[in-house]
Amino acid sequence: MNILDWAVSLEGYLCVGAILFFLGLAAVLYRRNAIGILLGIELILNAASINFIAFSKYRAVAIDGQLVTLFIILIAAAEAAVALAIILRLYRLRETVDAGEASIMRN
Repeated sequence: MNILDWAVSLEGYLCVGAILFFLGLAAVLYRRNAIGILLGIELILNAASINFIAFSKYRAVAIDGQLVTLFIILIAAAEAAVALAIILRLYRLRETVDAGEASIMRN
């Protein structure tokens, strides 16, 4: 089996999705910067999209995974807009984008 045959197989797509997922999870868990956490969430959503597309490619009904991926992309865009608005507000109030400072905004 050629390396290119493996890369375009279901296992190749799932490995790429798993790598993206764990990179995103590490970014969410270990970053204190709010923008870094937001990027980690985007990586996790992209990993889920890759997995849905991969399963829809290797399944008889191919449109289901693509529709779910479209909804994931729409939700990610809305989430990014709301999160960036919150981060900008945090920066204007506290002049930092540290996620630990977000709890101070309740006061």
